[in-house]
Amino acid sequence: MTQIQLPDFMAVTFGLVAYLLGETINSRVALLRRFNIPDPVTGGLLLALFFFALQKLEIAEVRFDTHIRDVMLLVFFTSIGLNARVADLRKGGRPLLILIGLTTTLLFLQNIVGGIGALLAGLPMGFGVAFGSTSLLGGHGTMIAWSGELDALGLAGASEAGIAMATLGLVAGAVVGGPLAKALIEPRGLRSDEPGEVNPVGLSDDAPSGLLVSRSDLMRALLCVFLCIIAGYVVHRGILATGVMVPLFVPCLLVGMLVGNLLSLFPKLPAVTHTPALSLLSEFALGVFLAISLMALQLWALAGMAGTLIAVLAVQTALAVGFAAFLAFRLLGRDYQAAVLSSGYASFVIGATPTAIATMTAVTKKYGPCSAAFIVLPLVSALFVDIANALVTQAFLALWTP
Repeated sequence: MTQIQLPDFMAVTFGLVAYLLGETINSRVALLRRFNIPDPVTGGLLLALFFFALQKLEIAEVRFDTHIRDVMLLVFFTSIGLNARVADLRKGGRPLLILIGLTTTLLFLQNIVGGIGALLAGLPMGFGVAFGSTSLLGGHGTMIAWSGELDALGLAGASEAGIAMATLGLVAGAVVGGPLAKALIEPRGLRSDEPGEVNPVGLSDDAPSGLLVSRSDLMRALLCVFLCIIAGYVVHRGILATGVMVPLFVPCLLVGMLVGNLLSLFPKLPAVTHTPALSLLSEFALGVFLAISLMALQLWALAGMAGTLIAVLAVQTALAVGFAAFLAFRLLGRDYQAAVLSSGYASFVIGATPTAIATMTAVTKKYGPCSAAFIVLPLVSALFVDIANALVTQAFLALWTP
């Protein structure tokens, strides 16, 4: 069978195809629009199924170079940071603490569910972390980081199972948040309290069709984002020198926050933050990132343990949706912001932060802006999950592997 490795340029090209394909399908399928399925999710999953069919028919196995995808992630989080007002940060303080508290509990519950799933499947209990928070809340990166430790403990195949679970979690996270938002918002008649504001990611569905984004607006937005990313790289190197490990997008997000609030002190300067140009740039970066991530999923790698993985994921998904709908939404105040955050949280805890942001983007484009939500969720991931997940994973492995 032919092995095809597509370079960055082709990955972005296919990512754009996936995005526009998803947009076309969503515009024609009322069910997808009704449940707020993001455009790159629809298109990315269709292309992933297409490449899966090529592999199963032994025509070709297609893989993508995903370096440029990771650059898009930096562009996206930097754009989010630039749009973060001090008022949004103050408003997000209480929700941030609530979601951190819920996530602490969920870390343990996901691993307990994973351990029970491993036991019922006749696997070593150590597989529980691969079916639990290490793969779901942690995602592919965390699972890969723990693969050496799992192999050293004699858990052969656990890392592969965990990567497969993270893959399925990404898909599940991409589709559960939108329907949850609809169920929380529409029956209660919830509305955005930010009328007239530019959406942080993309433009709302009711934005004027003739809205002008000038060349200079776009160039200024690009330059500001790129300069913040460069500064983020420098800050990241300084953080790593202290021995603290954080993802690169975290300092980029924080630098963007600092620069965005400093620029607001100089109202006579040409606007960069809270502009349609920056919103479209952030939507482009997120859309391409998510489309590439989904279409590059190696679905054929799931075949070996598909039954066990799907059964465990079904329980984990129900747990995530239950936490979001019955705990997060209520504790966050049952208002519009609570609904947006809860929908993103359900996507985040079984998928990934970009999946959650894509969900909230689709929701806010339909129902109205919610600026604080786009700051709170990335901070839960950036400031808490990686460290807490590492400690919990280590504790469960010590308990389950004598």
